[in-house]
Amino acid sequence: MSGIVQGKVAIVTGAGNGIGKGIALAMAASGAKVVVNDISAEAGQKVVDEIRASGGEAVVCTDSVAQRESAEKIVQAAVDYFGRIDIVVNNAGNLRDRLFHKMSDEEWSQVIDVHLNGSFNVSRAAASHFREQESGAYIHMTSTSGLIGNFGQANYSAAKMGIVGLSKSIALDMSRFNVRSNCIAPFAWTAMTSSIPANTPEEKARVLKLQKMEAGKVAPMVVYLGSDAASEVTGQIFGVRANEIMLFSQPRPVRSVHLSTGWSPEEIAEIAVPAMKNSFFKLERSPDVINWDPI
Repeated sequence: MSGIVQGKVAIVTGAGNGIGKGIALAMAASGAKVVVNDISAEAGQKVVDEIRASGGEAVVCTDSVAQRESAEKIVQAAVDYFGRIDIVVNNAGNLRDRLFHKMSDEEWSQVIDVHLNGSFNVSRAAASHFREQESGAYIHMTSTSGLIGNFGQANYSAAKMGIVGLSKSIALDMSRFNVRSNCIAPFAWTAMTSSIPANTPEEKARVLKLQKMEAGKVAPMVVYLGSDAASEVTGQIFGVRANEIMLFSQPRPVRSVHLSTGWSPEEIAEIAVPAMKNSFFKLERSPDVINWDPI
C-alpha cells in the first residue's frame, strides 16, 4: 500500500468505531502503520483485521487515554511494534450531557479526563519521541459545541476549548523541532452523537442533518494533516462537514475603547460597554451559526 503517509506510524485513539475507525482505515490505505487504540478490544481488533485484510499493518491497543501511565503504553506500543511514532490523532471521546445546574462532579470529570486530559496524556507521551527525531504531527478533535456553543454540554464544551489551547501551545512550543499541531471540529453521525436528544422539532431536524454526515468524510483531512504535504500547516482549527472543509477564526480583539484618566465602574457602564455593545456575540449554538444543509 502506498500513499501520502507512506511509511509513517500513526496512533488513532478511539479508533474502534465512527470517526476514529474511518481515520484508522484511511491512514492505513494511505500507507501508514496504525496503532488502533480503543478500550473495546473487540471493536479495535475488527478494525485491525480489516486493515490487515486490505494489505496494511496495524495493531490493537486497549489502554485508556485518561491516565498518564496507560497513555504512555499506547505510545510505547507504536515504538515496540513499528519502531517509531510519527502521527498522533487524539480522537477518543465520550459524552455525559446534562444542563449545567444539574451536572454532577462525576459527569464533569469523566468527560474532562477522556477529552482534555486524554489529549494531553497521549500527546505528552509522544512529545519526547517527536523532539528526538525532530518531526511529528498532532491532530486533535475539538467541537463547535465549544467553539460556538451548545446546551447541556458544559463539560464537553470546556474540554473541547481546552484542546484548542493545548494544540496552539504544542504548536508554539514544539515548532523548533518541526512538530505540528492542529485541531479539527468534525461534523458526523456516530455512536457518540447518537445520544444527542431529539425530542423537540428543532432537535429532530438537527439530528436528521447530522445523520447525513458520514464519519468517514473526516478522515482525508486528518491524513493530510499527518503528512509531509502539511509541513507548513500548524496551530490551525479546521472543520469538516460532509464534503465541506472550513477554517475557523481564532479569538482576536474586535473593539477597543480608551480613557486617558483610567476607567471607573460607572464610566465603564456609561461609555465603554455601550461603545462595544454592537460587537457583542449573541448566545448562539452551533446549529444557529452553521445553519446550512450539509453539502
